[in-house]
Amino acid sequence: MAIPSQSTASFSPSFISTPNDLTRLTRFPCRVTFTHQTRSSTRRLVVSSRLNSSKSSDAGGSVSPDNGPYELHHDFSPQRRRRGSPVFVTLPVNSVGREGKVWRPKAMMLSLRALAAAGVEGVVVEIWWGLVERNGPKVYDWRGYRELVMMACMCGLKVRAVLAFHQHGTGPDDPNWFGRRNIEYISLGCDILPVLRGRSPIQAYADFMRDFRDTFRPSLGFIITGVQIGMGPAGELRYPSFSFQKPHLAWSHELGEFQCYDKYMLASLNASARSIGKREWGNGGPFGAGSLMQNPEHTEFFRNEGGSWNTPYGKFFLEWYSDMLLLHGERICREAETIFRGTEVHISAKLAAIHWHYVTQSHPSELTAGYYNTFDKDGYLPVARMFSKYGFSMCCSCFEMQDVVMKKINPDGSPEGFLRQLLLAARLCDISLEGQNFSTDLDDDAFAQVLKMSKFYSNGFEKRPFSFNFVRMNKKMFEPRNWDRFTRFVKQMSDGNIFRARLNSVGDIRLKTTPVAAEVGLLYQLYQHS
Repeated sequence: MAIPSQSTASFSPSFISTPNDLTRLTRFPCRVTFTHQTRSSTRRLVVSSRLNSSKSSDAGGSVSPDNGPYELHHDFSPQRRRRGSPVFVTLPVNSVGREGKVWRPKAMMLSLRALAAAGVEGVVVEIWWGLVERNGPKVYDWRGYRELVMMACMCGLKVRAVLAFHQHGTGPDDPNWFGRRNIEYISLGCDILPVLRGRSPIQAYADFMRDFRDTFRPSLGFIITGVQIGMGPAGELRYPSFSFQKPHLAWSHELGEFQCYDKYMLASLNASARSIGKREWGNGGPFGAGSLMQNPEHTEFFRNEGGSWNTPYGKFFLEWYSDMLLLHGERICREAETIFRGTEVHISAKLAAIHWHYVTQSHPSELTAGYYNTFDKDGYLPVARMFSKYGFSMCCSCFEMQDVVMKKINPDGSPEGFLRQLLLAARLCDISLEGQNFSTDLDDDAFAQVLKMSKFYSNGFEKRPFSFNFVRMNKKMFEPRNWDRFTRFVKQMSDGNIFRARLNSVGDIRLKTTPVAAEVGLLYQLYQHS
């Protein structure tokens, strides 16, 4: 959610940098201030920093003499607003290392400048709870992320911050000061219980969000234009119902497993069952739900004909299970909306793209994840209504996936059917949408599919806001063929209102914005040896 201001904001950078300059820009304790002017004038962002060098830098803006603090003056003007849908690029998981420093800052700066030259709107930065609050409760260390935001600013890029509260994939562990637990989430049954050294999980999330807001307040709405709030495993509003270690989850056949067996969830289930006079329904999860990889037609609970998911007991359980997830989401939405109110930053949350049983009647893998979505019940509309209530945008992946490909692997899956249902719910609730890819190996057909699905949402009498997060920046992205394909996609997403980056020789790594040139061969070599 963002509260509009009277003055407009967009970015107009001007940089020329040499390799030596990039080396000197690797460490800069920073201070950011903003000056408001009249409605008709622009906003000026003043970034003050001190370089560890005996020479002055020519990295852009207005630079003071030798070894002194310099100021980058960036005027925000309406001209940078462009047609079409902006593209953001998610940075590597380890962009900030476990010691709290930017990983390979020279390569990072080169990469950011290449992205800016390609016409990318900004970058997505995952801010890991386990790194920032690793030293103890309410002891926050934002230094590496402040530096990363500054580097993006110097390249004229906006930033979307993802507040990543739990480990995902190769991401950092959660803080180790609250003991052993599921690494992907904290049980929803103890959302408001003081299980984290006197704080509840919701209080811990809120404290983290509040300190982030206070630390980055000068940047919010100008450099940091979006904040995605982590709500569960992989940042998604769902239960950790399937194996987080599976490398190709998009092609999975997993049913998933109901997450209702810890003492907190069982207490809630038991109380809910007692409230309707069905005490026997509150003793545990459904019988006959099968094993993780079982065919749903071979299970008592999920089978299409006669499955207990469609009985009074099944409906009771699934309502309670999904309501617990919605309640968890509502609690976090309420805290986030209050904390970021008035900051001019857009807040968002992510839903999981679980589509591998979409053409079955019971949609088992969606049910175990907490989405009560079946052939005759819409499980995503309540989520979209909740996001709309609190002014959230919605993020979802699998925009590049095609049914014609999925059917060859899993005839029960339909990524396009799932995504259309989700996009319709977003349109009905009038919320902005952030698309994302699941696979990192995108060919021309995959990029064309992203364009197709984005237009399905945004086209119409009233054009709805849509943006795309490309996941993620790595060495493959900078391969010449892939880079050419990516820059063409960025141009297509913007309706042709931007330039296309050029691939030149590796020898000269001087990066310019006027005329624009992106030297990405060196980047590919750097990532090859990372």
